[in-house]
Amino acid sequence: MLNPWRLRLLGLLDSLGTVRAVAETLHLSPSTVSQQLAVLESETRSRLLERSGRRVRLTRTGMVLARRGREILDRMAEAEAELRALNDEPIGTVRLGTFQSAIHPLAVPAAARLADSHPHLHVELVESEPHESGPALRTGELDVVVTTIDYVEFPWSRDLEIVPLGTDPVVLVLPPGHPLARRRVVDLAACSEEVWACDRAGSYMAELTQRLCHESGFEPRVACRFSNYLLLLRHVEAGRSVALLPALTVEPGHQVVTRELTTPVHRNIAIVVRRGTAPRAAVDAVVEALLDHPDVPALSAPAGDPRAR
Repeated sequence: MLNPWRLRLLGLLDSLGTVRAVAETLHLSPSTVSQQLAVLESETRSRLLERSGRRVRLTRTGMVLARRGREILDRMAEAEAELRALNDEPIGTVRLGTFQSAIHPLAVPAAARLADSHPHLHVELVESEPHESGPALRTGELDVVVTTIDYVEFPWSRDLEIVPLGTDPVVLVLPPGHPLARRRVVDLAACSEEVWACDRAGSYMAELTQRLCHESGFEPRVACRFSNYLLLLRHVEAGRSVALLPALTVEPGHQVVTRELTTPVHRNIAIVVRRGTAPRAAVDAVVEALLDHPDVPALSAPAGDPRAR
């Protein structure tokens, strides 16, 4: 009989690529992970792994079992949720991952409303940026994510259900009194001599900033890289840099000026869940609460095509 725990280890290895990464994710030792995968091979009487230098990789049989294993684990979670909620009341824990600029305007209000309407449902909020949330959803570390589906490096495949939430414009953020603040809209080429504040290298906003600057004919001179947008905004407030940020990020109270770009840029925001055949009351309740959000000025209604730019 297949062991669900060992199936999860195999699925994580397929997603993360190394035994060490699996061990770090689950706070285990690499030797423990290797031993459990060896037991899984014995249980299935199949060769699931093969060595490639100092690393291991999944065989074709291993990849098939990893994919099927994720389906099995999802079905088990659905069955457990149904057994706990025969009266259709959402029960249990739902891990909601969202990028930081959506935490306060969207995720926190949704969790607060659910705490009142469904007292047996617990929503665990997890900060998860676009380059992190897709893989975490697929491996089962998250149950629901709010993300941008414009992050093309992650394959948004058919095993994921995408529910459009809205569009969020990307704006130029300037210190108070900056000469460009006198313009209603700004051509990014006018910022070629500016010093920039950026997100971490490799993140969605860092990659977008670099791409847009390159398209405008210059390489941005980066003064700082902060994953925390509060620190980044304070750097701009101090007059030390300019930045490109989603409008959702710039909450009232920051002493900055925002300006639209002459060539408008926006990101498409969506709720994403793993697709399943059986309904999961708890997950459905979280999705409905996110869709029923209070007015957020920076977030416009979703376009007809959620992938349209």
